[in-house]
Amino acid sequence: MGFRCGIVGLPNVGKSTLFNALTETQAAQAANYPFCTIEPNVGQVAVPDPRLEKIAAIAGSAKVIFTQLGFVDIAGLVKGASKGEGLGNQFLGNIRETDAIVHVLRCFEDDDIQHVANTVDPIADAEVVETELMLADLESLEKRVPAAEKKAKAGDKEAKVLASVLGQALELLREGKPARLTEPKDVEEVRVFQQAQLLTAKPVLYVCNVAEEDAATGNALSEAVAAKAAAEGAQSVVVSAAIEAELVTMPLEDRGEYLADLGLAESGLARVVRAGYELLHLQTYFTAGPKEARAWTFPKGAKAPQAAGEIHSDFERGFIKAETIAYDDFVTLGGETAAREAGKLRQEGKEYLVQDGDILNFKFNV
Repeated sequence: MGFRCGIVGLPNVGKSTLFNALTETQAAQAANYPFCTIEPNVGQVAVPDPRLEKIAAIAGSAKVIFTQLGFVDIAGLVKGASKGEGLGNQFLGNIRETDAIVHVLRCFEDDDIQHVANTVDPIADAEVVETELMLADLESLEKRVPAAEKKAKAGDKEAKVLASVLGQALELLREGKPARLTEPKDVEEVRVFQQAQLLTAKPVLYVCNVAEEDAATGNALSEAVAAKAAAEGAQSVVVSAAIEAELVTMPLEDRGEYLADLGLAESGLARVVRAGYELLHLQTYFTAGPKEARAWTFPKGAKAPQAAGEIHSDFERGFIKAETIAYDDFVTLGGETAAREAGKLRQEGKEYLVQDGDILNFKFNV
């Protein structure tokens, strides 16, 4: 299952610099003028997880394979995008294809880098993007909801569900609130709401791009963004794109010392990736053996057959059981054999809710 976070923001806030650092490539052209990113660049990024290396060491695995999260660098948005200004229609279409929004905000002063509005105000910048997304959703629902209501009156059950849940979203948008505040009242409304792919229904992570000297502590601008995120139930992360760009040019063995000198325990990008993972309510289970130790992504709340399907559809279709060891037991006892002998290896069936950190071995028959 592939999950993708779209990196968005106004021009010249550091989106492409962040993307380049995330993917350790120069695939996105970072340039000091609007719209240098026209086609969305897509990169797969390993999700940092120290548990996997411990599992590999215990299992004697020859190879370690981390799970990954996709990031899409999307062209900078300007005011009027919902009406087609700039690269508006293309921008909105590209966001629609992602699972979450990583909203990069400029929280640094630099006279050499032009700001599209000639002032550094991350809250105002965030509101420009949010307003364009809400206007696009509003325009869409003002057409769809009346049509659904008309069909619902004629007895169409699907249209009745659609009119109910999207009608609620429409009212929120008219009040200047994002569609993510919609509260579907049953599983059918949840399904229809998810299928609607509303832009403002997507979860948001604010990334505060600060100057190098503010990377460890943030600044007044990033604090304002953090307060905004908290009020919305969103998340925020402080990153210095300049530091991250410098990091990827260094040998791996030198990066820890460089970060320590800046007062940082880890890279900002590691925090971005983890926050994106949490934003999408994703968790990790592991498989381990002599050939490889591997991390697998699954949605929180998935049952064992669904989790097995992340490896191959045959595993889900022919699922029999899952041999399961909790991560703490695997590490404390020293591996599968010791866990089995201690009675910590469990046989779980189709209704088992997979837990983050489980070491699993699936039994199936097709």
